[in-house]
This record gives sequence, structure tokens and C-alpha cells, in this order.
Amino acid sequence: MNTNSSARFVNVGERTNVTGSAAFKKLILAGDYAKAVEVARQQVENGAQVIDVNMDEGLLDAVHAMTTFLKLIAAEPDIARVPVMIDSSKWEVIEAGLKCVSGKPIVNSISMKEGEEPFLDSARKCMAYGAAVVVMAFDEKGQADTKERKVEICERAYKLLTGIGFPPEDIIFDPNVFAVATGIEEHNNYAVDFIEAVKEIRLSCPHVHFSGGLSNLSFSFRGNETVRRAMHSVFLYHAIPAGLDMAIVNAGQLDVYDTIDPVLREACEDVILNRDEGATERLITLAESFKGTDAKAEKAAEEWRGWDVVRRIEHALVKGIDAHIVDDTEIARAEIAERGGRPIEVIEGPLMEGMNTVGDLFGSGKMFLPQVVKSARVMKKAVAHLIPFIEAEKTAASKPKGKIVMATVKGDVHDIGKNIVGVVLQCNGYEVIDLGVMVPWTTIIETAQKEKADIIGLSGLITPSLDEMVTVAEEMQRAGMTIPLLIGGATTSKLHTALKIDPAYDGPVIHVLDASRAVGVASQLLSDTQAEGFIKATADEYQHMRDVRAGKEASVLLSLEDARANGFKADMSEKAPPPEQPGLHVFEDWDLQDLVDCFDWTPFFRALGAGRGLSGDPQ
Repeated sequence: MNTNSSARFVNVGERTNVTGSAAFKKLILAGDYAKAVEVARQQVENGAQVIDVNMDEGLLDAVHAMTTFLKLIAAEPDIARVPVMIDSSKWEVIEAGLKCVSGKPIVNSISMKEGEEPFLDSARKCMAYGAAVVVMAFDEKGQADTKERKVEICERAYKLLTGIGFPPEDIIFDPNVFAVATGIEEHNNYAVDFIEAVKEIRLSCPHVHFSGGLSNLSFSFRGNETVRRAMHSVFLYHAIPAGLDMAIVNAGQLDVYDTIDPVLREACEDVILNRDEGATERLITLAESFKGTDAKAEKAAEEWRGWDVVRRIEHALVKGIDAHIVDDTEIARAEIAERGGRPIEVIEGPLMEGMNTVGDLFGSGKMFLPQVVKSARVMKKAVAHLIPFIEAEKTAASKPKGKIVMATVKGDVHDIGKNIVGVVLQCNGYEVIDLGVMVPWTTIIETAQKEKADIIGLSGLITPSLDEMVTVAEEMQRAGMTIPLLIGGATTSKLHTALKIDPAYDGPVIHVLDASRAVGVASQLLSDTQAEGFIKATADEYQHMRDVRAGKEASVLLSLEDARANGFKADMSEKAPPPEQPGLHVFEDWDLQDLVDCFDWTPFFRALGAGRGLSGDPQ
């Protein structure tokens, strides 16, 4: 980063956030607050000047977790010396945190997504607590993605806040950092829009500050930390002079701008500044070299053409190669036809197996988002070749498409992930009806019934969305619907789906991990040969998860007093127990030493030494 321009830049540590750190989330869910406090300490030691604390997890009592954690770090001088950013989508969690923080906290965040009055009500409460606020660039229409929308919303919020006497120096605007290099053309200018918006807002809204979630920018390259760190540093190099004051980032993983590999740095700048149409492709190619890809592999690039057709199709999908996909699809169709199979089996077999491989690689961070989009386009080309053969069968079972109603649920304005899922599905021949953001359950159900949809897909990024998804499932049940319900979004999980959403609806409920999985799930759900098995397997898996969870919750530890009361009581007298008790020896002729030597008393004395009773008989 530029040393002069970054002198007043503030790093906001992101690792004490259950939505941003899997390790921290695991500690909090396990109740291991001692180690969770160490995560905060490491962030401060690595240079975080503010720590962002977020406990928004569907299976967590967020109020209790926030209160407990903030009280613990308040007792740690080396952590308490930095301000706390209380990060939540629920006001009750934010307020619980505000009651535990001394000094001046930062609330992350408030917005106008539900209108001006709720926005100002939250702002007045923050002002009463003496807190600064992060104001997200959302309004009733949704989140701001273009420069014009970012400026419009922030200027409107500024006038409203200063109008009620809110100190402008306590306003921190977050104009939304979105992912670039996704493979979708509309996303190419997101970084430029952010930087240009900050420049303009800084002039029209005096004294305010600016922040952003830096990890969003490089989401397309998750799994490749070298590229992600380079992208973050390049972005900050250009955004800080524009007016960016702070960013939520892993403070220990920021590279100095001048130390980044020059070729990688230029490629990142081409993407972030949207210099030309080929920037994304160049960065994808270059990213492979930073994951240890052997340059000599180019010499063997065509060797895969000698593999069997199923492997060739999988390879083409993974690599996004469409040059031979029609020929290979036709070979696969002909082979299946020879044994009496149907053309649809090419989609349900080799093509979907290839897309599942894509999903595995993407989920493990070995493929990037733009590569998944390329894979989807290869899939589309293969399906387009098969459609005439499938339609020629003139049977309902041959129908290659399904109609899917998708929506970001009420209370949530995030739709980037949902849009990507829609693109992937449409590239694979599905009709997608996208209802947009902040969609109430009534609209979702009415549209699905009117359009005779085959599937409903729900998306959400923030924790309150999980409650709304349960409401949609309950209302689908009340309406007597039976079509599959797909659940997706960053805040969702298979476990939450199994515990909270699936029990509310008798129809199939499927958690979709990411965009690359959507095609495979939709294909199986609408298949006349695979749907029943897939639905049953998922239902069985969810039931098992509920059973395990119920068993885990049933294992409650006794209090120290109860454990001691239930402890082993040793009779050290020489008198033998009554001989009529079965299974016991008669010790009439034994002295005390014989009795001691008879048993291994080590566990008993170890337990006594630890201050605990020992349940059960010694063996």
C-alpha cells in the first residue's frame, strides 16, 4: 500500500466473526471462549486497530454469545485498548453488545432497507449509547451496486442522520464491496464503482468515514490466498487515496503493494480497475501459476483427448473447454442409445457427474467462480446438442427444463449469489423466475402457484433470513404445496436446514452449498429416475443430523455438587458384605491390606485428588 495515503487507514480485524472465520465459529459453538479470546488477541497483535465481533449464527444464542465474549475481552488490557465493532443484523444483539462495551463502540450496521423511520430509530438509539455507526448503502429498493446508486443512498442517509443531530464524524459509510472477476460482465466495474463513489460522497458529505468488507472483493479466488492478498492490497492502494478510512480484513494478511509480484500486481490492477475485457481471463490463468501449476503441462494439453468419453466430458467441464464438447456429447449419446438408453441419461450421467466434480473443486477452493461460470457454459452447449433428441421422444420424462422461482427473502437485500445461481441454472436450460430481493412469503407462494413452478429457491445472506426461510416453509406447508424447496446463501447451512427448515415442510427441503451445485440438485429433483432416491437420501441424512443433535443436547453435565453426591462410597471396614448378594466375594478371612490389594484403586484416588466423585464400581 502507499505509505503516505495509508497513514490514517484503520484495519478492522475480521477473525472474531462467526460468519467470516470457520475456526472462530467452531470455538464459539463449542463454548470455548478462552480460545476465542486468544483469536481476538492475535488480531490485535497482527495490527488490527478495531476488532469486528459478530455472533450471527442460526444455531447460536447470539445475545448470550455476544455478551459473554465482550465481557471477557473487556478484562484483557491488550485487547480492550482497541475499539470494538459490534456486528449483527439483529438489533437486540447490537444493543446487548452496546451494554457491555466501555468507551466508544462502532455499530455495524444500520440501513434504510426497511424505510426511513426504522433507520432513524436505530440511529437515535446508537446516538444515545454514544456509538459510531456503519451505514450500509441499502434502501427500500435493495443494495447499491452502481456508483450512482451508492452516491444517491449515502447522500440521502447523510441528510437524514444530520437532520436528527447525529454527529457526521460518527457516520461510517459502507458503499458495498462486491466480488470482481466473477466471469459475469456486469460485475467487472464493481471495484471502480466503489472507488469513484467514495470520492464523490466524501465531497458531498463532509466529515464522514468509509469502510468496506475487503474479503468480498476477491471471493472469486477463494482458496488462492496469494492472489486474494494481492487483490486486497491493490484495491486498497487505489481506494485509500479516494477516501477509504477502514476495511474489515485479516490484519495479518496484507501485502505491501511494492512487494507483490509485478506480473500479478498488474493483472490484479487490470481486473480491479476494469482496464479491458480480457483482464479476468488473464488473472485466472495467472492464478494457476501461484498454486503450483506446472507450466510444462501445456505440452500434454491434448493428451486428454485419448481418454474415454466420460473422462473427456468431465475434463472439458472442469477446464471450461467447449471445443470438443458437442462431439463428445454425441459419442456418449450414441453409446447410451446402443444399449437402449435415452438421451436424457447423458445429462443425468456424464454431464452431471462432471458438474458434481466442478462443485467439489469449487467447494474446496480449487476452482474459482469465473471458472464455474465457464463450466456452466460448456454444459449449456452440451445440453443444446441433446435437446432435439430429447424432444423427439415426445414424452414428459424427456422434458429437459424445469421452472424455478427464486427470491431473496423478506428482510434481506443481498442478491449477488442468487444472481449467479440464476445464471448457472439458465445456462443449463432451466427457466428461472427471479423475484428479486426483500420478497415476502405471500409473493413467493403466489408466484409459484400461478407459474406452476417445479421448484422454489430461497436465498439469504444475513441471519434474520434464516427465520424468514422457516416462515416460507411453514406457509408452503399450510398452502398444501409439495414441490421442492431449495435453501442457499452464505448464512445458511445443512445443519440449520435439517434442524429448523426441513421439519416445517413435508415436501423436499434441500440445502444447496453453492452455485455450482444448483444444477445437479435441480436435475436430480426433476428426474423421473433419480428424484425418489435423492429425496429419501437427503431426508434420511437430515433425520440423522437431528437425532445426533438431540443426543448431544441430552448429554448434560452434572453440577459439581451432584457429581460428588453421586460419587463412589468406599467401605474400608474389615467387615465382609452379606454373602447373599450375588456377584460379590466374602472377605471374612481377609484383612484390610488384602482388600486394598484386591482392587485397582488408582482411578478412585485420582478422582478424589481432582475434587470429583467417581461413579460406578471399581473393576
